Amino acid sequence: MATSSLDLRGSPLRKAATGLGGNMGATSTNDVQELLECPVCINLMYPPIYQCPNGHTVCSICKARVRNSCPTCRNELGNIRCLALEKVAESLELPCRYQILGCHDIFPYYSKLKHEKKCRYRPYNCPYAGAECSVTGDIPFLVMHLKNDHKVDMHDGCIFNHRYVKSNPHEVENATWMLTVFNCFGRQFCLHFEAFHIGMAPVYMAFLRFMGDEDEARQFSYSLEVGGNGRKLIWQGVPRSIRDSHRKVRDSQDGLIIQRNLALFFSGGDRQELKLKVAGRIWKEQ
Repeated sequence: MATSSLDLRGSPLRKAATGLGGNMGATSTNDVQELLECPVCINLMYPPIYQCPNGHTVCSICKARVRNSCPTCRNELGNIRCLALEKVAESLELPCRYQILGCHDIFPYYSKLKHEKKCRYRPYNCPYAGAECSVTGDIPFLVMHLKNDHKVDMHDGCIFNHRYVKSNPHEVENATWMLTVFNCFGRQFCLHFEAFHIGMAPVYMAFLRFMGDEDEARQFSYSLEVGGNGRKLIWQGVPRSIRDSHRKVRDSQDGLIIQRNLALFFSGGDRQELKLKVAGRIWKEQ
């Protein structure tokens, strides 16, 4: 791979430098940060940063997208690294991109991206599992989104009792049947109930997710209970943060799992209809 110290003639970096008396050390953080924005995706660039013969730069991801053609002048990009810009980035300290949401820390340029992936102020993904929803936001926004856009049932209280009925329980196609949100201790909890397969075995699963971060979720516990015909299953656990995807929680089997035959036994009758009553409680650990 070829490398370059960056010929400044005609390049955006020269304009930023000469506009400030030609002193690269005096270039403002905002000017340099603007130089580090990829012209295609507008995200900050990280090594390897590529440049065309005219000094125009592009990030490594977008280099493949533009098929090795400079998005600015259409010259061939080749494999020339812009080492000067990569070196300039090392001297920068920038605020977290979630500063407006409450994160006021400052990070070295190459540490910023790593922090932002785990920043406690980063937006949450919509916890609704019945559709591929790309909405993100803070908790109050997502609560309203679940209520207004997904028509999710909202309940107040820390004790609940739900009945799940399905006329044809033999249809198990990884379907999410229900999501209910509970307001409890001033926080929100998502109760999921769904059908899927573990290997070849059809099962039902109920589990609770906490609308907040993992460290807060560990302050709470919950229990779920299902039964019938004089039998009972009880599960006790810690709600998982919605930072963990719905699929991750489900696939970890971290919840109350009921084999289909047992669920139909609990339902009584001729076992042709699912009638499950799931009771539960949420409490705060001392």
